[in-house]
Parts: sequence; structure tokens; C-alpha cells
Amino acid sequence: MKHFFKISFSIIFFSFFFSFQINEVFSQTESKQAQNEKIPVLIELFTSEGCPGCPPADRLLQRLESEQPYKDTEVITLSLHVDYWNRSDWKDPYSSPLFTSRQDIYARAFRQRDTYTPQMIVDGRTFFIGSNAAEATKAIVANAKNEKANIEISNEKEKLKVTISKIPPRENSTVFLAITEDISATGKKSGRASVVRELRTLGMLTPAQTEFKYEQAVQINPDWKKENLKFVIFIQENLSRKILGVNRINVE
Repeated sequence: MKHFFKISFSIIFFSFFFSFQINEVFSQTESKQAQNEKIPVLIELFTSEGCPGCPPADRLLQRLESEQPYKDTEVITLSLHVDYWNRSDWKDPYSSPLFTSRQDIYARAFRQRDTYTPQMIVDGRTFFIGSNAAEATKAIVANAKNEKANIEISNEKEKLKVTISKIPPRENSTVFLAITEDISATGKKSGRASVVRELRTLGMLTPAQTEFKYEQAVQINPDWKKENLKFVIFIQENLSRKILGVNRINVE
């Protein structure tokens, strides 16, 4: 029950305050990249359908995903619905205890005393209140400077193929697959972006490994809209939680 009281009035205030600043922040964003290729940055939002302070953060994530406002950066988003807002008579349909556990692991890595929603985490390195557009811009621009592995993905005849090379120096790490779905809102202009339907481990990497390959058929839940699905592949250090590379592909 303690999780239900984690959002203070100040958090809710900042959520709505910064949601009104999105246009101004995006218009002031300047690219810091010297290369022509876009640098991928992973944004995770821990949220819930039952969280009163989360809608502005959900809208911010939606906008980052759809508008891609940073010239030399590809923003790759994951919306992870935690289950600690669930009640005996109601359940967030997108929630999973796995996502709650993932947020708890981040809290230990960041030496946080507790978790909260909405929380946004950029490249596994920077965290803040998920509706804070100014902090989002600052974190995305800063983390776009991080060295990233090269991740090649293909999906042919329902078989996922992944090849990872040029992996930065690292500790023991894990390769993850997130299956995301863009959820349409009935009767509304927009819904939810990049809702994580499933999060899988594809393999482990030791510091000595120079590349990673994976090839296997991936089962898709028939209830999910295939045309709205993406495969997101990312590498993450086990202890520090730093993202070492990320890429994605449409399922269709």
C-alpha cells in the first residue's frame, strides 16, 4: 500500500507545470552531435493507468516518440507500466510485476530509497520526474554523446535476426528484447506510445566478447495489433544499468 502515497502534491504540480513548457523546450533544442548519423538514445518511462500524476508524462513520451525533435538523435521509447498501483478490484491492463522489478533494480543502482511514478530514465544513466520536459531535453542531449554499439536487426519470415558489433568497453551485460505496441485511443487523437508488451532476455555478454548474434522465431500474441508493434533491442550493463546500444525495427 505504501506505493499509493509516493506521489506528493509537488510532483503533481511539476508534472502539469512542465507539460506546458514542452513547445518552448523543443524549440530551443540544439544538436550537439558532429556526426551525420543519428545517435540512438533509450528513454524508459515507468508509469501506470492508475497514477494521477502520470498523464503529462505519458503525453511527453508520446511526443518524443512521434515528433523526434532532436536533429541528430533518434529517441527510442519504452513505456513500462508498473503493477503497484493495481487494486483488488482494478488492474492496469498493461502492467507487469516484471516492470516493477526492473524499476526496483534501477532504484538500487541509483541508490534511491524508494520508487515513484512517473519516472523517466534516459540511457540507464539519468532519472527524473517523467513529465519534466526540460530535464528530458537536458538528459537526451547529454546522453546522445555516449558511445554506442552497432546493432543490426532484421525480421524476415517471422524470424528475428540480431547482430551486435563495435560494443563499447563494459562490465558483464545483458541483451534485451522489448516488444512494444503503440496503443490507439478510441475517439481521441492520440493514445499511448511504445507500451512494452513483453521484455525478454536474449543473451549475456562478458567483457571479453566482441560481438553478439541471435536468430530465432519470436511468438507474437494474436491480440496485439501487429502493424503497431516494434522490436527494440538494447544492451545494458548488469550493475551500473548503463545502456550500451539500442536499435529497433517495425515488426511488419
